Amino acid sequence: MNTPLTAYSVGVGQSESSTRTTSEQLRAANLLFRIENVPFCRWHTKARIVMGSATLFDAFDALSLAFVLPVLIGLWHLSPGQIGVLIAAGYLGQVVGALVFGWLAERIGRVPSATVTVGVMSAMSIVCAFTGSFHMLFLMRFLQGIGVGGEVPVAATYINELSQAHGRGRFFILYELIFPLGLLAAAQLGAFIVPRFGWEYMFLVGGIPGIIVAFLIARLPESPRWLISKGRFDKAEGIIERMEASTPKRNLDTQTQKAEVDERVVSLLNGLQSKQRGSWKELFSPFYRGRTIVVWLLWATSYFVANGINNWLPSLYKTVYHLPLQESLHMASISNVLSTCGVLACALLIDRVGRRRWAMACFVISGILLAVLGIHGAGSAWSVMFLGSSAYAVMATTTVLLYLYTPEIYPTRMRAIGTGLATSWLRAASAAAPAIVGVVLTGKGIAAVFILFAVVSAVGFFVASRMVETTNRALEEISP
Repeated sequence: MNTPLTAYSVGVGQSESSTRTTSEQLRAANLLFRIENVPFCRWHTKARIVMGSATLFDAFDALSLAFVLPVLIGLWHLSPGQIGVLIAAGYLGQVVGALVFGWLAERIGRVPSATVTVGVMSAMSIVCAFTGSFHMLFLMRFLQGIGVGGEVPVAATYINELSQAHGRGRFFILYELIFPLGLLAAAQLGAFIVPRFGWEYMFLVGGIPGIIVAFLIARLPESPRWLISKGRFDKAEGIIERMEASTPKRNLDTQTQKAEVDERVVSLLNGLQSKQRGSWKELFSPFYRGRTIVVWLLWATSYFVANGINNWLPSLYKTVYHLPLQESLHMASISNVLSTCGVLACALLIDRVGRRRWAMACFVISGILLAVLGIHGAGSAWSVMFLGSSAYAVMATTTVLLYLYTPEIYPTRMRAIGTGLATSWLRAASAAAPAIVGVVLTGKGIAAVFILFAVVSAVGFFVASRMVETTNRALEEISP
């Protein structure tokens, strides 16, 4: 498809003498415009489903331990401190994975990096089923975490780069809906499989299908935005041509909406002016420093609360409220049912409400629910199920939102490494939260745990008020 971009490249608000755009910049802008001009279609949907399948098993593997622990507590005589350490093992590995594969995705591409992460994650899940001690499971969960931690930021970057500005929030959050569905699947299958077949089968169910998904991901097209950033224009154009061929529709009628086309061209060209190679050091440049600090704190606070609640609930029902194993697992699964509904609502409303207002509202609502639960002493399992699960469900929409927001605030040259570094804070917070909950629970009691979560939610609210609004803006416009 030929667009009128080249004709507009000179004279869009500037004179020819003052505009010295190289031929490479013109071609790159042309290709970026064509990406923006193709509406969401079956080509995007196929990529979203395949990459979403990896994210499904990522979520499944991340939560599987929570539904295995009530059995292992009795089998291996685990203390609250050991429970927290075992939960933290996977998240420590995820810190390593997020950093390593975020860097690797900038060097070798999004698709090869995602393929390796899913392969590692799935293979280690299978190995976990054959561990027979606390120390071996700790080591295998750490290694599995490397794959889990690498897959999520790379996949989020890939899906963001396939998207166009209008409706990107809905398209991406519908993709991210697969993550709470993975958590829901882990919860429901865990409640069914573990009491009947044993804890080992939980890891096998999460690992074996993931190997197949890794082969499917390897067949996906590379991100055309990444290819453009590397100067591989011919390969990028081939992918864009297949994208265009999948639908006759276009976002803009260039004959009747020339002004809007001109505006898009200017923003895309402006987004190409920096030719420097992406580096983690640029995250702290004057333009990006504030964004980086804000998004790191958002990841840390939201996941401290969300994963602190979600990973401990099955064990809390079993050890604090002394419920039978099957009832504990079923009650814990309620939080994932609610979170799936919340993320669906987020997908439908996020492009209307906006990223900043949604995040602020979630921190407020979740904090209030947790404060009420803590003040009233969390006296029964039912109060924890209603208030705690609801607080988790609300916060879960923010955790999903951050996978949309973080890749938006960085340019293609450092999008994967910026997202990887940001998600490393979720891993650190998720590793710290279970261990801290174990200490607070032992020393201060269950009510203090929920007060702690409420205080962290309040911190998150003030950080969210500093977010940059990115709704319905082209990626090259948001992040030059």
